[in-house]
Amino acid sequence: MISHFPRATVFAALVLGMSPALAQSTADDTWTGGYVGGYAGAGFDPDDEGDRIRFDTNLDSGFDDTVRTGAGADAFSPGFCDGTARGSTPADGCNDNTAGADVGLRAGFDWQIGGFVVGLVGDYGWNEARDGVTGFSTTPASYTMLRKIDDLFAVRGRVGMAFGGGSIPDNLLYVTAGYAQASIENSFSTTNGSNTFTNTGESDADGEQYGIGYEYLANDHLAIGIEYMHTRLTDDEFRVRAQGPVPATNPFVLVNPDGTDFRRGDEDFDLDSLRLTATYRF
Repeated sequence: MISHFPRATVFAALVLGMSPALAQSTADDTWTGGYVGGYAGAGFDPDDEGDRIRFDTNLDSGFDDTVRTGAGADAFSPGFCDGTARGSTPADGCNDNTAGADVGLRAGFDWQIGGFVVGLVGDYGWNEARDGVTGFSTTPASYTMLRKIDDLFAVRGRVGMAFGGGSIPDNLLYVTAGYAQASIENSFSTTNGSNTFTNTGESDADGEQYGIGYEYLANDHLAIGIEYMHTRLTDDEFRVRAQGPVPATNPFVLVNPDGTDFRRGDEDFDLDSLRLTATYRF
């Protein structure tokens, strides 16, 4: 996995590595050449609809168990919500997941072949997306698993069509897709004051990023645009273990005295973003 500092270093290497190629662009190739710049926008719709917490009561890594009370009832019969709990019961409600700002730096290189443009672009940015899921037990108590993105790195290819009303094709419509990696911060909170809880598995997450965009070449060097991007990251390592000291009849130690493990039902962290872009082209 690529940690925070090496991820930024990879982005810087992409900028420096394309420098020898910058001189290759010609006046006849409007979109051929390297560029650096950035993007700013907002993420939206980070909810994982129908997400829930899954349990492993016998610690066999199956996560297909039902936590049951001493009487055999489902201890989580009150249900689950997408978001973070406002209290101990479903009646208290849940705070919706949020996306927030999406900003970053970018560098890349394009080649124009007739009316087609192909290229490679790298992004390094920051996103305020927060994605939570909460379970409610009959105790009553709430159990919330929350994850958020610290930083996001992506390398994508892009293919587009250049066009314009005059002799210069100063418009570019493109699609883009590639690899993404983010540093994910996972956390857990609960109103359960009886059990003790330990967390493991906070790490980077890998996935894919794809979208569509439009750029306009305002002059010989400045390109401005807009793009829609979808990011999907696999975040499946975070675990929470509920343990004692509690009576042997406590639902979390009823099957295995060592406790019960939690994980999120949806292991994918999905995020949509709408961005404004600006790049300086060489």
